[in-house]
Amino acid sequence: MSSNLLEGTITEWNLSNFANLQSLDLSLNSLAFNSSSDWIPYFQLEEILLCHCYLGPHFLKWIQTQSTLKMLDLSFAGISDALPNWLWNMSSLVLLDLSYNNISGKISNLFSNLDQLEILHLRNKNFIGELPSTLRNCTRLRTFDVGGNKLTGNIPAWIGTHLTSLTILSLRSNEFDGIMPSTICRLANTHVLDLSRNNISGRISRCLNNITALVQKNSSIEYNGLLKGIDLSGNKLFGPIPQEFSALRGLVLLNLSRNHLIGNIISNIGQMEMLECLDLSRNQLSGKIPNSLAHLNFLSVLDLSYNNLTGKIPLGTQLQSFNSSAYAGNIQLCGKPLTECPGDISNNSVTDHEKEYF
Repeated sequence: MSSNLLEGTITEWNLSNFANLQSLDLSLNSLAFNSSSDWIPYFQLEEILLCHCYLGPHFLKWIQTQSTLKMLDLSFAGISDALPNWLWNMSSLVLLDLSYNNISGKISNLFSNLDQLEILHLRNKNFIGELPSTLRNCTRLRTFDVGGNKLTGNIPAWIGTHLTSLTILSLRSNEFDGIMPSTICRLANTHVLDLSRNNISGRISRCLNNITALVQKNSSIEYNGLLKGIDLSGNKLFGPIPQEFSALRGLVLLNLSRNHLIGNIISNIGQMEMLECLDLSRNQLSGKIPNSLAHLNFLSVLDLSYNNLTGKIPLGTQLQSFNSSAYAGNIQLCGKPLTECPGDISNNSVTDHEKEYF
């Protein structure tokens, strides 16, 4: 009954006669749940999908009686509670989504019995601590999203050695520090790598071209509205952009903004044929914009602002179509859509004079 306009309150009386119920999907409605804390339902569910229902402020205690549960989606559910201990014992879970609530606590023990888990969304505000080593047991994990929390410590090297089935890895908007482990490059099936808005330092790993899924341009796959992409923005990364990035021909989004990157934009960036969004803003990149950038025919979002780029913006339909804000803060950059370069002004004036004379 998902994705309707249902309103009202669901009580234990509404569900009491469904002894053979296996799946409960009331997501994307305007329903609230109200049940006594000691209620034990007759059914054993495999799926509980209550996204966008109001369950809060506490977890529904009857969920812990569901020993065969495979899919549990309580996202956007108004829960303001601590992570319950009983959740750690649900060893049959394949999907767990607790995103966009106000759930608090450490996630250190959560993965001790969840080695069958495949999809995990914990995008909240209040989870703290380091990623637990027990997570390495979740070798079937395909989606791992713990963005928007207060997680700390280094990104562990075992993510790349044990979680090799990952297609989405999002650690964005946390407090991770240290360097990016080179083992990340072993995530050959990863389509989305999002480490943005942390305190990660060091150089960008040169081996990211080993991520096969991002090299193959014939398999542009979209997961949950996220295109194939790498987002390392808002960190403390330094050094040049690795030349090896040009091999990522399937990449649709690349965001390296708000770091401390230096050197030139890689000269063969035009080989990244599938790029639709490129953000290199607020670094210390220098030199000229490479001519090959004008060959990116799918580019619809570009931001090179606030660097130290110089010279003339290469001519090409794409690059002249962007707003001047895409190039702002590069005081030695010229050409459309910015002001004309000095040489062009001189040539134009001579041409106009000659036309007038003749």
